[in-house]
Amino acid sequence: MRSQQVPCSFSILYNVFITHCQAVKSGNIAHIYVANNILSRYSKCDFVGLSLACKLFDEMPLKDTVTWNTMITGYVDSGNLGAAWEFLKSMKRRGFQADGYTFGSILKGVAHACRHDLGQQVHSLILKTGYQRNVYAGSGLLDMYAKCERVEDAYDVFQGMPMRTFVSWNALIDGFVQVGDRDTAFWLLDCMEKEGVRVEDGTFAPLLTLLDNDKFYNLTMQLHCKIIKHGLELYNALSNATLTAYSECGSLEDAKRVFDGAVGTRDLVTWNSMLAAYLEHGKDEDAFNLFFEIQRFGFEPDIYSYTCVISACFEASHKNLGKSFHALVIKRGLEESVAICNALTALYLKSNNKSMEAALNLFQSMESKDRVSWNSILTGLSQMGFSEDALKLFWHMRYSLVEVDDYAFSAVLRSCSDLATLRLGQQIHLLTVKTGFDSNDFVASSLIFMYSKCGIIEDAWKCFEDTTKESSITWNSIMFAYAQHGQGDVALDLFSMMRGRKVKLDHITFVAVLTACSHIGLVEQGRCFLKSMASDYGIPPRMEHYACAVDLFGRAGYLDEAKALIDSMPFQPNAMVLKTLLGACRACGNIELATQVASQLLELEPEEHCTYVILSNMYGHLRRWDDKAWVTRLMRERKVKKVPGWSWIEVKNEVHAFKAEDRSHPCSENVYQILEELIEEMKWLHSVAISDSLMLDANNMYPLL
Repeated sequence: MRSQQVPCSFSILYNVFITHCQAVKSGNIAHIYVANNILSRYSKCDFVGLSLACKLFDEMPLKDTVTWNTMITGYVDSGNLGAAWEFLKSMKRRGFQADGYTFGSILKGVAHACRHDLGQQVHSLILKTGYQRNVYAGSGLLDMYAKCERVEDAYDVFQGMPMRTFVSWNALIDGFVQVGDRDTAFWLLDCMEKEGVRVEDGTFAPLLTLLDNDKFYNLTMQLHCKIIKHGLELYNALSNATLTAYSECGSLEDAKRVFDGAVGTRDLVTWNSMLAAYLEHGKDEDAFNLFFEIQRFGFEPDIYSYTCVISACFEASHKNLGKSFHALVIKRGLEESVAICNALTALYLKSNNKSMEAALNLFQSMESKDRVSWNSILTGLSQMGFSEDALKLFWHMRYSLVEVDDYAFSAVLRSCSDLATLRLGQQIHLLTVKTGFDSNDFVASSLIFMYSKCGIIEDAWKCFEDTTKESSITWNSIMFAYAQHGQGDVALDLFSMMRGRKVKLDHITFVAVLTACSHIGLVEQGRCFLKSMASDYGIPPRMEHYACAVDLFGRAGYLDEAKALIDSMPFQPNAMVLKTLLGACRACGNIELATQVASQLLELEPEEHCTYVILSNMYGHLRRWDDKAWVTRLMRERKVKKVPGWSWIEVKNEVHAFKAEDRSHPCSENVYQILEELIEEMKWLHSVAISDSLMLDANNMYPLL
């Protein structure tokens, strides 16, 4: 439970101690009123003060209900519900009668700790002692049930209260807000106004948090009008909540209007709310300008401010700005902040492979790491192809006693997929079962993908069968698995089953469907899926869908249709689409179109070696040596090197990596010797097959010989 106690300065504690000494010296400490007064002052201080209060409590020859209440309140405010509960039990055992203040205090601690079980025990005691109509006990019960999300119980307590103040109404409204019951929360507001109960900022602020969608824009305006009507628009909490509500309802203009109207009452939360609004609406430049404006107005950006602006620097054009923010973080002495370091790590990971070293250095320099820190670097290593490093980091993570969650399991299983390390993947599968994460949709999806990449489609299906089948995540994965195993018809059957079970489809579902069509050559069916996505399923085609369709047409030899589809796209093709078209050009042998596509790709990704290699191979195949030499020279000038493709094989639980003409393995001589023997045997078998074929032809020609 979070401490509610205000830290006590040494001077205040010292003054209480002096008063205590004087009371002991004068003999006044024997008076229960004096002792309770000193006890109360001690209990309002920090841990040291509470220790002295506890010592004084033990020494007091006379105690009353106030004495016990003081100790219970002190421990509740310090966040120690356990100690407060023990005092309550001792109070009952020693024959002291709890009163409304006792119940109000202990219920406050129960509410903050969300210990509904203890709250019910206190409720029983309140009924037993006849304090159910006491205003402090009733308010405490209402607040406790509301914070523990037992809103029906909170409403029953509310109905039985003889006197309901605005505090009671606010607590009940807040309880329904916490459980997301928008209709009841707003109905209570109407009832509150009809009964003439005073509304204030604490009434409206929770309600505004429920307005987080475009469809609530009109409701946000109505609530804003009520706020203005009651003269509450200049309250910081309300203006900040109104600003955020407008932003989340899709109106950046109204959010900016609220921000501009809060001149003179803005706090750092106001600035951060506007900063978040700009970023949510993709106004990165405005967000950056606002960040620097915060400082010009005399506010010092906090951790939230920095994490927001750093998270907006993922675009390539903002890469240098991200480094500048990193420098500013160091200058401000905030490099120890785990949240900021996590944001910077994510920034470097999303930049490119060259920034991986910077991300790792930052991660290693962090004195304190949380799960987000580990998961970020683990996911980054996995996504960028550093699969072996990801596996090593995962084991370090486990030995560091960091709780492994679904993000970590998903990332490490992806690395097992990339390396096709079946044995290790099976071990991690067992670990997910032991920790109960195998039922998580994301982990199950990764398991399906891992078994599929390792060629065990049966185990992939078993993993799918063990899921609830309520989410598109696992359905998409199993469809991809069968599509990539050349069983596109099974993938399409799964799509029909998915629709039959009314599972919500998403854009990834149609990537899987179009991939299945592509792999089994269902051109017409794939074309129909692409056309019907928006009209029949409400999912507009994205770049990846067009890439799948280009691949579909390219595999079928419909190169002109693939080119026409790209020209009809509602946005400019990215590198993924162009690479797909270039691959289709290679398959169809269309060097003219390949040259055009390659020139576009070389502008978009001048450092990507694949484009140069494909173009060079096509020129070589057509014996256009001058053009092939030009490509080679261009690679040399741009310092682009061909990255060799690596393969992995797992033998006796050990992974071996190799590439073409590789002789780095210690057993390479034996491998090449066996390879030569296999080639000779293949040649011999080939010659025998030809000889048998000739003999068969001869027998057919001269059957009587």
